[in-house]
Parts: sequence; structure tokens; C-alpha cells
Amino acid sequence: MLTYPQISPVAFSIGPLAVRWYGLMYVFGFICAWLLGVYRAKNSKTFTRKEFEDILTWGLIGVVVGARLGYIIFYDFKLLFTDPAAVFKVWQGGMSFHGGLIGVMLFQWIAGRRRGKSFFEVMDFMAPLVPPGLFFGRLGNFINAELWGKVTDSPVGMIFPNAGPLPRHPSQLYEAALEGVALFIIVWIFSAKPRPRMAVSGLFALGYGVFRIFCEFYRLPDAHIGYLFGGFFTMGMALCLPLIAIGVILLALAYKRR
Repeated sequence: MLTYPQISPVAFSIGPLAVRWYGLMYVFGFICAWLLGVYRAKNSKTFTRKEFEDILTWGLIGVVVGARLGYIIFYDFKLLFTDPAAVFKVWQGGMSFHGGLIGVMLFQWIAGRRRGKSFFEVMDFMAPLVPPGLFFGRLGNFINAELWGKVTDSPVGMIFPNAGPLPRHPSQLYEAALEGVALFIIVWIFSAKPRPRMAVSGLFALGYGVFRIFCEFYRLPDAHIGYLFGGFFTMGMALCLPLIAIGVILLALAYKRR
């Protein structure tokens, strides 16, 4: 059994202001996206560095707004009525990837249109920059000791604070490894060569959906939702199935058109 490292959720304090690791992880993800995007822009015939940075800035706004709203809508809808102000309490955690994906696509599409870029032109360029942010986000979940996994007797089990006395799968680390590291390697290498329009976006959607569903088998669902349909099916799986279908369709269309 592994020992869970007791890390304070607060990275440091400046007077009354407490800077949390969870928030810093978004900053780290943004910095990685910016560095990788600048590199891609140098080798791109369709994006200048300035165009990329403008679109990325709007994407940052979209991911925060969309992730928080997505969590409220998909996972805790009653908060809109019992505590509407909770929508703005992003420092408390509760951010949805699927909501963030919708938010970033919407904001970046609008920003891209103003610069004469098509939707998939923007998405294909940006898709390889997303997984590092997912990696850091899952590390933030791990530090917060949230979204832990099922009880296990395997050597990788950990006893999480407030999760009972039994060891559990560190599912946050599984997701960091697959949705962050593995997905980045796959999509980055794939996008390094010229691909038909929509192919890179399709591979990202397919890869994320498959990896997330795999991890859902080891992760406990949100306690206030539980399993859907009385079985093993989770909300995360339900949201990823359409994503997988979209990924397959985009890849098929991309190579059929070519």
C-alpha cells in the first residue's frame, strides 16, 4: 500500500489571500499550453503567434466559465436554486472537463472567426495543447484528496483523508497519466505531420473519451449522484460516450474527404 502524501491544499498565503494548489494547476496548464502553442505557431502556415495568443486568452476564459457551469449543470444542478453564488466559487473545486471543453470551444470559435479562422482550423491547432492542462488538473484533485477511487487491496491503494479507513485506487493519478501524459503524446505526435481537417480534433475526442471511461471503472462517482441506472454506469461515462462517437465521426469524415 502506498502512503498518501499530506499536502496542504494552500500553496502559500499573501496576507489574507490564500493561493491554492488547485488554482495554480490551472495556471501551470495555461503556461504549458502557451509554450506549446508558441512552438506550433512557429511551424504553422495558418497561425501567427499573435493570433494564437489572442485565441488562447479567450480560451482561458472559456475553460474556467464552462468548467464551472458544466459541473453545476451536469453534476449538481440543484445548486443553481439553493446557492446560485456557488457558480462563482471556483476555488472550492467542482470543475467539469466536458463543460470546460464546451466553453473553450465556444470562446475560441468566436475569437477565431474574428481572425478569419474556421472552427476546425482552430480546434485542430489547439487540441494538442489541452492534455497538459488535464494532467495538472488531476494533480490538483489529488492534492485536494477528492475524486478518489474504489476500495482496493492492490499495492497502489492509498488511504485518503475523509474517505474512510480502507485503501482506495488513486484514480486521480490514473487520469493524470492517461488523459494528461498518454493523450498528449498520442495527439502531439499525430499532429506533428500534416493531417486532414478535423482529424486531430477527432483523435483528441476519441482518445479522451476512451481513457476517461477506462478510469471511471476505478473512480467512485460523485456521492450525491452515485451510479446511474443502478449499475456501474457513471455520469462521466454518459458524457464520454457522445465524445467517442464524435471523435470516430470526425476521423471518418476527415479521411473520407481527403
